[in-house]
Amino acid sequence: MSAERIPAPPPRRFEGKVAVVTGAASGIGRATAIQLATEGGSVACLDITETGLDETTEALATLGANGIAIECDVSDDTSVRDAVEQAASLGRIAVVANVAGIGGFHHSHEMPVERWTRMIAVNLTGTYLVTRAALPALLDGGGSIVNVASTAGLIGSAYSAAYCASKGGVVMLTKALALEYADRGVRVNAVAPGGVQTPLLADFSLPEGADHRHLNRIVSRMGFCRPEQIATAITFLASDDSGYTTGAVLPIDGGITA
Repeated sequence: MSAERIPAPPPRRFEGKVAVVTGAASGIGRATAIQLATEGGSVACLDITETGLDETTEALATLGANGIAIECDVSDDTSVRDAVEQAASLGRIAVVANVAGIGGFHHSHEMPVERWTRMIAVNLTGTYLVTRAALPALLDGGGSIVNVASTAGLIGSAYSAAYCASKGGVVMLTKALALEYADRGVRVNAVAPGGVQTPLLADFSLPEGADHRHLNRIVSRMGFCRPEQIATAITFLASDDSGYTTGAVLPIDGGITA
């Protein structure tokens, strides 16, 4: 009789490292925080939603990991600066995962300008503000930033002008920062998910009168992926396993952009 196979323990790629994860109250952000903690990281969990944050930090505590919940509006510079200062109570920040985001479908000629402004503020400006606040710590010893873009930042999507513009901005922000800090010990990469089974999906209902044939361009024949599948890619890009990778944008989309 062959010996029973014993599962290998999870890697400890983030032992002794402090990570900041935005959008950590649910979905990809929560899955990323849990994955980082599972691999030994201390995680500052940022989100505008207090209830979900508590659930995330409870999950980290169950793992025996250090984690703190910090309410933060990533579109507000003061809120971001305060949150990053609180995160530093865990130690020097070495990893940043910019996951927070909002979305939605609209006929572009009917979209309220306030919705456009908010989407750009959260998805693009928020990514920049968190990065800017954390960079001094990352430059003092090295580190990694992983941004969550989207397939909508790589190819066009009907009824998604604001979302495409914000995520396309995240793609180019990633590349610009990667070049700027390539010789200073800070790597900057991004993932570009397609459809992910998260609470954000509720915001993506087609507007009245929309042509459903456009869905063929944004929904993979493989269906939606799980948040944990995106978190696995984020933690790879954040880890030393991708130490020669910067400025990359990794599609995780079931072939949408193939």
